[in-house]
Amino acid sequence: MHKFFVDNVNELNKEITLTGNDVNHIKNVLRLSVGDEIVISNGDSREYISRISEISDTYVLADIVDICDSAAELPVDIVLFQGMPKGDKIELVIQKAVELGACEIVPVMMERTIVKLDDKKKEKKLSRYRMISESAAKQSGRGIIPEIKNFMSFKEAANYAASFDKVFVPYENAEGIDYSRKLIADFANEVREDQSDRNKVSGERKKLGIFIGPEGGFSPEEIDMVKEMGAEIITLGNRILRTETAGLAILSILMFYLDS
Repeated sequence: MHKFFVDNVNELNKEITLTGNDVNHIKNVLRLSVGDEIVISNGDSREYISRISEISDTYVLADIVDICDSAAELPVDIVLFQGMPKGDKIELVIQKAVELGACEIVPVMMERTIVKLDDKKKEKKLSRYRMISESAAKQSGRGIIPEIKNFMSFKEAANYAASFDKVFVPYENAEGIDYSRKLIADFANEVREDQSDRNKVSGERKKLGIFIGPEGGFSPEEIDMVKEMGAEIITLGNRILRTETAGLAILSILMFYLDS
């Protein structure tokens, strides 16, 4: 079924109203009709199986048939800190990171970032990045629209991630694939144990940060900074991956370990 996102669903009404671009998409692109079923998400992993009851030029009404939690969300919040690459590579990173389960993506201006952007260009790019995230979330059946955070400096990103439960930093100079495997497996086991612990507070989730360097890689000072805040420096293997590949590689590994 086709998925749409709305804010502030009132479950007591048993009816949801869709407006804006969704109306044209339902009516003229998908050519759905009264009686067709769709999935509507409140953007917070709650999903509503709904049946279209009315279609007009400005709104679509849908009756709630069933309510469930999204099965598409990983049991941990993964934040991808992506060193800003050249060109439009980050658009691919955002699209695929959303498909692979990231809940936030942060474009980071690192010491060896080549591209330079003024505030006006940053705002324009963020608007496009958020559209890409929403489109990828709909396509992949996500229960949320992953947030694209404002551009951060490396220091700002490190400070933001300092309170996370775990931070992984894939680094070309790291050694010990067995150690990296163990770190990822141990973290996945911790998450599964939390999920099975019935005494856990409802809604409490672990938060994992992943830092990916730009084309020039991390500077030694940046590696020192994340080490000081407790990050784990890991390797993804014997090959040096491009910046647009590294984040997707570790997200794929984590999705395999964490999906249930």
